[in-house]
Amino acid sequence: MLPVFFISLFIFIFLSVPIAFSLGLSTALGVWMHDTLPLEIIPQRIFVSMNSFPLMAIPFFILAGNLMGAGSMSKRLVNFASALVGHFTGGLAMVAIVTSMFFAAISGSGAATTAAIGSILIPAMVARGYKIEYAAANQAVAGALGIIIPPSIAMILYGVAAEVSIGDLFIAGILPGLLITFSLLISAYIIANRRGYVGEEKKSFPDVLVSFKKSFLALLMPIIVLGGIYSGVFTPTEASVIAVVYSFVVGFFIYRDITIQQLADTLKKSAISSSIIMIVIGTAGLFGFFIEMNGVPGMIYSSISDVVTNKYIFLIIVNIILFVAGMFLEGGAAILIFVPLLLGTAVNLGIDPVHFGVIMVCNLAIGLVTPPVGIDLFVVSQLTKLSIVRIGKAVIPLIIILIIDVLVISFFPPLSTWLPSLIK
Repeated sequence: MLPVFFISLFIFIFLSVPIAFSLGLSTALGVWMHDTLPLEIIPQRIFVSMNSFPLMAIPFFILAGNLMGAGSMSKRLVNFASALVGHFTGGLAMVAIVTSMFFAAISGSGAATTAAIGSILIPAMVARGYKIEYAAANQAVAGALGIIIPPSIAMILYGVAAEVSIGDLFIAGILPGLLITFSLLISAYIIANRRGYVGEEKKSFPDVLVSFKKSFLALLMPIIVLGGIYSGVFTPTEASVIAVVYSFVVGFFIYRDITIQQLADTLKKSAISSSIIMIVIGTAGLFGFFIEMNGVPGMIYSSISDVVTNKYIFLIIVNIILFVAGMFLEGGAAILIFVPLLLGTAVNLGIDPVHFGVIMVCNLAIGLVTPPVGIDLFVVSQLTKLSIVRIGKAVIPLIIILIIDVLVISFFPPLSTWLPSLIK
């Protein structure tokens, strides 16, 4: 039964069946072949998997990010980042990275960050003489910060699947996110220095202050959301609702740059994105229930423990598995599939589940920019009309940097666990 179950899953994925239906169909086949499980368990477990209060944060954070992107907030963040780092060698590339870091603290999504910032900065970089392939690759990788910098939709999924505090995961992602941001800034400077990409004119302090004032309300949202969570004023789910209200009030009543038509389009776009994620969550929950009931995590632990007794070797294996999985699976689906398979072994080897979650999310951030299913690559491909192959070649050096960052995060746990330990 289990061999048929896993073989059918890989066949469906190979045939490019959407991951939600691949999980659902293969698990339904496994349930049908099972001796004791009734078919009624399929809809029951799908609804049980989606019936979770923390999961309500996902559609609200998606809506908040889309509302922020619909108005002028992304442009205000670009202007502020430009005032801060635009004058350095490779300044516009750095602006894309810094602005993506700011926007990541609003959207929680890699694709949303890439689209919102890339639509502004990729044309600007090309106009300043940057190769279009590099401009696209730089923005795609910068957009991957969207699932690392809190609030992160990927971390919400991991927290629910692993039964780990989402607030701890959010704060655990701050230092790894900053590490990746600074490594990308250094790479942008080195590449720009070699290719002669000069910076913009340095802004005066009053200009920096003006751009800060104009972007202040956009910068304030993540402070309100994350500050409220860490201070215990509200839960991550309640924070997501506050984010929606805040972004709506700022965009519609204060900045007044969101029209009724834009609001309707944003609601529709957010509903579609949320429904896709929830379908994946439901079928992945069914998948997790089935493999747990059949003792698959225990089998994996027994198999690994016979060969691997060192947690660092295990982490190397996990990083390889997740890197390859990220090439073919959407990040959220990969989390929901691999958490029940790998987390038990990680905990038994003494790996903190919060640290393990950060490792998973950072690995799957690389998956956003690796062909053939790198979502960020498809976004910048649509923005630039370049082929995935051309962008993929330009992104290779940046992927190597991300891999080095992930290894540092994996083998230096305090990067992920130090900040959460301070608030306990």
